Amino acid sequence: MKVIVNVSLKAGVLDSQGKAVHHALNSLNFSGVSDVRVGKQIVLNLDETDEAKAREEVTRMCEDLLANTVIEDYEIELIK
Repeated sequence: MKVIVNVSLKAGVLDSQGKAVHHALNSLNFSGVSDVRVGKQIVLNLDETDEAKAREEVTRMCEDLLANTVIEDYEIELIK
């Protein structure tokens, strides 16, 4: 089973990388961009076929390693 985990900074956490990208886009005359937030995407291929078990396992992965849950949120997408 393929799993996509999207990790992003929580609302209110300063995104310095996003600010740098926003500034660069403005410098390149892409003036219609009002804000930029930068995150990361992690793609996993699991042997697990049960969706509930896969979600539970990936949630543990996120909580233990893939996301810093103090400052980051994560979303899990299961793809068959």
